[in-house]
Amino acid sequence: MIASLVETCKLNGVKPFAYLRDILERMVNGYPANRFAELLPWNWKPTVNA
Repeated sequence: MIASLVETCKLNGVKPFAYLRDILERMVNGYPANRFAELLPWNWKPTVNA
């Protein structure tokens, strides 16, 4: 699953480490479950720190 996620990031022009770091931080900080689709690699918008 991790390899698939990394490759999906690459196909969408997203740096895998930055992506994983950002979405994990958002989840830990209480990101709303009903907005999960925004965190998919093809929809993801990095935060200022990512």
